[in-house]
Amino acid sequence: MATTTSSLPTEIPLTHPAVAITAARAPYSIINRATEAPGPGEALVHVEWTSSTPLDLHQADGGLLITNPPQVAGSTFGGTILALGPADDDSSTAAAHREPLKVGDKVFGMAWREDRERGFQTFITTPTYLMSRLPEGMTMQEGVTVSTNLVTVLHCLPRDLGVELPWPVTSDANVEGDKGDKEKWILVWGAASSVGQYGLQVLKHWGYRNVIAVASKRHHEELLTLGAKVCFDYGEKGVTESIRDYVLAAASSSGDEQPAIPLILDCIGSLEGTLRPLTKLAEKGTKVAVMLPVITKHASEDEAPEYAMDATEVLKGEWKDGVEVRGVRTHHYPQNEFMKNHCQPDIVPALLEQGVIKPNKQRIVEGATLLERATNALRILRAGAQSGEKLVWRIDEKSAEELFPGVLVLKADPTTAETII
Repeated sequence: MATTTSSLPTEIPLTHPAVAITAARAPYSIINRATEAPGPGEALVHVEWTSSTPLDLHQADGGLLITNPPQVAGSTFGGTILALGPADDDSSTAAAHREPLKVGDKVFGMAWREDRERGFQTFITTPTYLMSRLPEGMTMQEGVTVSTNLVTVLHCLPRDLGVELPWPVTSDANVEGDKGDKEKWILVWGAASSVGQYGLQVLKHWGYRNVIAVASKRHHEELLTLGAKVCFDYGEKGVTESIRDYVLAAASSSGDEQPAIPLILDCIGSLEGTLRPLTKLAEKGTKVAVMLPVITKHASEDEAPEYAMDATEVLKGEWKDGVEVRGVRTHHYPQNEFMKNHCQPDIVPALLEQGVIKPNKQRIVEGATLLERATNALRILRAGAQSGEKLVWRIDEKSAEELFPGVLVLKADPTTAETII
């Protein structure tokens, strides 16, 4: 029976440091936040690792979605559960088949809605449906590369492109499905990005074989192993013509009908870098899913970025009639009750455990302090100095086992553990 956590364990500090955004283009700052006890359906997590994402750059440099600064930064976290609140009805029903989370479990996830949840701080308090149990044999550094972008793929493929991803799926033998549907051409532009890599792997697992990957040539060999049928280099002159010629040649022999490429996933959302080339490939009946925000002007050391949040208004008049353009809003995924209750708790860890999903390569960002590591990661993002890898860095230099052995030893006893589900 679950018990109520009304206060923090005595070993847990009442306040903790957090990396905050105070204004667009202002340097990151460190603020102290109150450490909050978990409520119903929530967990208190000691955060040890995080990863930096394009959203962190958009918020730090462009003030995107910053409503009341100072605002804690970061949407990814990996760490150890230190306390659990009482179960709530929704989480108990949705998770009846799962092994209950317990204090001491290693978890990772994506949380973004409030300061108490965001990842660039040493403690977060967040609903358990926004976290996954770390699979055995996987490092926390690998885990924090996964959630934001894998959840994006699992959300946008069915919602924005109509790609069917029935769950559960245990092996490729169960995903044969409608051969005609599975043979649709799907173009993934920006395939070496984190979203792109997970997109290829998800499509491969669910049986979609005609996937075109567009990325720098140095990534092509890896992308072919992840699920691409063919790769093109976005930097080559005439790349859109080459893609069209390839698809039309294949369609003429297989009997496929127009549009030649019915589904397009834009993993970057750059006005000039991705959307403008895609206007040359999308035709009547093509669906285009675009990562938001659309970057109309990229950030640099000297200039702030500029964004558009309505993908349908970007390059209006350049898209052919009948092209459906949709902006991907990953943060809306909990509006789907099934996804809310199962995406991060069930689907993400299962795909990792089954070996369906291979975590992104990691680039460890060093620094003497929390602020220095956060700032160094932001600088790398701003310079565009990483490719095909995720920027990963430590939040707390010590593990929960080092800092709170009494809490973990006590709560590891199943007769006294406070459980949430």
